[in-house]
Amino acid sequence: MKKQQDFTSGTILKQLLFFSGPILLTNLLQVSYQFIDSLWVGNLLGANALGAVAVAGTVIFTMLSFIIGINNATLTILSQQKGKDNEEGLKRYLNAFVVILTVLSSILGLIGYLFSETILSILGTPDTMMALANTYLKINFLGILFLFGYNFIGTVLRALGDSKTPIRFVVIAVVLNAILDPIFITLLNFGISGAAYATIVSQGFSFFYGIYYVLRYKLVPLIKPHLPKKEEVYLILNLGIPSGLQMSVISAGVAAIMSVVTSFGEGVVGGFSAAQRIDSVIMLPAQALGTAVNSMAGQNIGVGKWKRVNQIAKYGIVYNLTIMLVIGTLVVILSEQMIRLFIQESEAVEFGTKYLQTIGLLYPFLGFNFILNGVVRAAGAMYQVLALNIVSFWILRYPLTFIFAKLFGDVGIAIGMGASFVLSSLIAFLYFRYGKWREKKLFKERSA
Repeated sequence: MKKQQDFTSGTILKQLLFFSGPILLTNLLQVSYQFIDSLWVGNLLGANALGAVAVAGTVIFTMLSFIIGINNATLTILSQQKGKDNEEGLKRYLNAFVVILTVLSSILGLIGYLFSETILSILGTPDTMMALANTYLKINFLGILFLFGYNFIGTVLRALGDSKTPIRFVVIAVVLNAILDPIFITLLNFGISGAAYATIVSQGFSFFYGIYYVLRYKLVPLIKPHLPKKEEVYLILNLGIPSGLQMSVISAGVAAIMSVVTSFGEGVVGGFSAAQRIDSVIMLPAQALGTAVNSMAGQNIGVGKWKRVNQIAKYGIVYNLTIMLVIGTLVVILSEQMIRLFIQESEAVEFGTKYLQTIGLLYPFLGFNFILNGVVRAAGAMYQVLALNIVSFWILRYPLTFIFAKLFGDVGIAIGMGASFVLSSLIAFLYFRYGKWREKKLFKERSA
C-alpha cells in the first residue's frame, strides 16, 4: 500500500508533479500501443488492411464510450471514499463497479460480435475493406472484457492515489503486442486476424497479471463478489451515463469539424489529419493533469477540504500553463518538420504547418478545460461537465470553425478552433468559480 498517496495533506505542487508524471507516461504508452499496431499492420498487410483497422477502431471507440464513461466514474466515487478513509464504502463500490462493468462489457461484446457487419455497413465502410474490418472487429469484441479489465484496474489504483503501478500493466500490453503482431500476422499467417488476436492476447495477459499483482500485494480492499445494492448501481449509472455521453459528444464534434475540413479538398484534409495526430500527443500532459486533479480533488472533496480543492485547481492551472506554453512554442517553431513526419505532399504540408503555427500558443487554454472540468468532475457533477462539453464543441468549436472557414478560407479552421479554446476555457472558469457543483452530495451519511 506504500505507493498509494493521501492527497488530503502534504505539499500540493509536489504531489501533483509526482502523481501526474506516471499518468502522462501511461498515456504515452497507450498512444505508442496504437502506433506500433498500425505500423505492423500497414507494413505487413498494406494500406487496405490499415484502413480496415482504422474503421474498426472508430467503431470500438464509439460503441464503448458508455462503458468507458462508467469506468471514468470510478475516479470520482472511489477517490471520495478514499478521502473519507471509508474502507467499507470502498469495498462496496468496488464490488459494484466490477459487477456492472463485467455484465455491461459482456453484453456489449456479444451485441458487437453479432452485429459488427451491420454496424460497419451503416458507417459506409468501403466494400474493399468490409471483410477485413469485420474480421478485426469481431475478434476485438470477443476480448472486450480484457480491454476494460486492465484499464479498470489502473483507474482504481489511480483513484486510491497510486499512479505508478498501472504503468507496468500498460508496458506489458504494449511490449507483448509489439512482439505478437509480426508473429501472428506473418509467421503464423493469420493476416489481419493475427493483429486482432495479438491485441486481445496482450490485453488479456496484462489483465490477469493485474489481478494477480493487486491480490498478491493487497493494493485494493476486496470482498467476495455479490450483487450490488440498488443505490450503488444508481449512483454509478448516474455518474457513468453522462460521462459516457461526454465522449460521444466529443466524437461527434470531431466528425462535424472534419466535414468543414473536407470541403477544402484532399490537401487540407491530409494536412489537418497530420496536425491532429500531433495534437493528440501535445494534449497528453493536459489530459494527465486532468486525471490527476480529478483523483486529488476527489479525496479532498470526500473529506470536505475545499480550500485544498481550490489550491489543487490553482496549481493545476499554473502547471498546465507552464508546460503547454513550452510545448506550444516548440510546435510553432518546428511545425513544418512535425507535419513532414506524417505527410510529404506540398499542399498538405503547407496547410498543416499554417494550422499548427496559428493554434500552437493557444493549447494552454484547451488545457484549462481539462483541469477545471477534472475538479468539477471530482465532485460528481457529471451532467454539468457534459453540458460544458456540449457548449465547447457544438455551440463554440464547430460553429466558429464553420464561420471562420467561410470568412477566411482554410486558415479560418485554425482561427475558429483557437477561438473556441479561449472561449470554452472562459466558460469553464466561470462555472468553476460561480457554479453550484460544490453542493453536489454523492453519498448519504449513515447514522452511527
